[in-house]
Amino acid sequence: MRPDLEHDYTQYVTARLPRLHRVAYQLVGDAHRADDAVQDALTTLYQKWARVREVANLDAYVHTMVVRAALADRRRLWSKVLLWDRPPDAVRAADGPDVERHMVLRDALRAIPEGQRTVLVLRFLCDLSVEEVAAVLGRSEGTVKSQTSHGIRALRRLLHVEDFFVLNGGAA
Repeated sequence: MRPDLEHDYTQYVTARLPRLHRVAYQLVGDAHRADDAVQDALTTLYQKWARVREVANLDAYVHTMVVRAALADRRRLWSKVLLWDRPPDAVRAADGPDVERHMVLRDALRAIPEGQRTVLVLRFLCDLSVEEVAAVLGRSEGTVKSQTSHGIRALRRLLHVEDFFVLNGGAA
């Protein structure tokens, strides 16, 4: 790759890497698998950079790549072999009500169907519109709206709340 293209790629990825990792993590639920999904997507992006860097909505294009890599990882999961009898010790985050609420929400997100979780992550974590989520996932806007509604309803049921103040700070 030409040095100027490499520089543009590095600038682009550096600015967006934390957000891409958060998206992948919310979809796969594991930091290492999220790293792998993002790395797969960014490797493909690097190979195509000269052609795709001028697409109309590069961020949506890259989000689509990360989502597809994360979903492919979830599909491959059945073939993984557990090498230890228990997972390694997790790093503990700071305690507090926000951390606890985050962990409760994360667990609830993991408990809902994959399609609903994916739509909710893209809509509210990535702040994509219904149209953008539909394009990323290759689904109709009606399906995205339906999965958003069903996902929020499932979260409310799992969290035993009437007013769900998580997404955008207001009742959904």
